[in-house]
Amino acid sequence: MIILFIRTIILYIAIVFAMRLMGKRQIGQLEPSELVIAIIISDLASIPVENTDIPLIHGIVPIFTLVMCEVLFSAATLKWKRFRTFMTGTPEILITNGKIDEKKMRSLRINTDDLLEELRKAGYPKIDSVYTAVLENNGVLNVIPKVQERPLTPKDIGCKPSQEQLPYMLVSDGVLMKKQLSATGKDEVWLKKELQKQGIEHIRDCLVAQYDGEVLYTQRRTKG
Repeated sequence: MIILFIRTIILYIAIVFAMRLMGKRQIGQLEPSELVIAIIISDLASIPVENTDIPLIHGIVPIFTLVMCEVLFSAATLKWKRFRTFMTGTPEILITNGKIDEKKMRSLRINTDDLLEELRKAGYPKIDSVYTAVLENNGVLNVIPKVQERPLTPKDIGCKPSQEQLPYMLVSDGVLMKKQLSATGKDEVWLKKELQKQGIEHIRDCLVAQYDGEVLYTQRRTKG
């Protein structure tokens, strides 16, 4: 039982490391080749776990072989466009100026119900409000609405708001984020004073502290 436990932990760490090497895509954003690799890796990992007579290395070596292949293929797709097209395909336009491309739908084996579902998810239930709908290689449908259907922007009304900056997370779960704090140009003394103004005596008592350059948002950790 202990051996099985240790083997499982080792394989878990190996798979996590392997997936990290492949990149940070979400499951729904995987290209076809990446999805195939992920499925095969899961099958390879289950074999040494289920059968302790099989050496652990017989599962780890094939997993990292597949990962290396994926890394090499990814590098090749960056360098050669034809290879990238072969491996990942090309985006397909399903709607043009409010008209559905029936031939393209049939070739991709997509029915109108599926298309309408994706349009509703994007916030455009009416087909005639869509200028272009593109099915990306990862299966996501990107919708470009007609001009009269798109949301109003500050540019449309001649307004020029200042650009919002990504806020800095200065404290997370009671831990000081030193790099984030340094990036703001502030120091720990300033942060402690600001926290005390909001009734938080110590950094360890702060759940989060987020700074956008003007306002410091904080929340106290609950005890228990």
